[in-house]
Amino acid sequence: MNQVLCEMEFPSGQQLQIVEGDITEERVDAIVNPANTNLIHGGGVAGLIVRKGGAEIQVESNDWIKKHGPVRHAEPAYTGAGKLPCQYIIHAVGPVWGEGEEDAKLASAVMGSLRVAESLKLESLALPAISTGLFGFPIERAAEIIYNAVEDYFTKKLDSGIRLVRLTLYDQPIIEAFLDIWRAEKGNGA
Repeated sequence: MNQVLCEMEFPSGQQLQIVEGDITEERVDAIVNPANTNLIHGGGVAGLIVRKGGAEIQVESNDWIKKHGPVRHAEPAYTGAGKLPCQYIIHAVGPVWGEGEEDAKLASAVMGSLRVAESLKLESLALPAISTGLFGFPIERAAEIIYNAVEDYFTKKLDSGIRLVRLTLYDQPIIEAFLDIWRAEKGNGA
């Protein structure tokens, strides 16, 4: 069972939480899949999502690529969620460490995910630590960028229909890194 470790509320009423657990078990409107540009969901979190959610997620992803072409950082794709407890999966392409402009690309992927959720009129979503696994992005740096992107989005979009963003993390070193940045950068006790 997923457990909320800490949370904060923005002046506009939206909440941000750090959650320890399995993103595929989140009961939110959408989860974010840290995808590659061609939406081939073979390994990491993407592979887990398809294994738990069903092959229809990969089929819908293939159809998305045929219709729209490769996914860009700022413009995530979305599909249904198969057998998962959410409605949608937002497929955000984070940067591969070393490809250049990684910070901007990661922020763009997070902001793009929030924009897609907004366009789908969703109220809640769960984000993983995008790019910190197979793509090699330094965890502490990613944590700060992800926090700042969510905060920036809600600061600029006070009328957002998104009420809850959950940073759903499963690996203890990633959880600790996010909590450390949370405490240091955001001044929140956890």
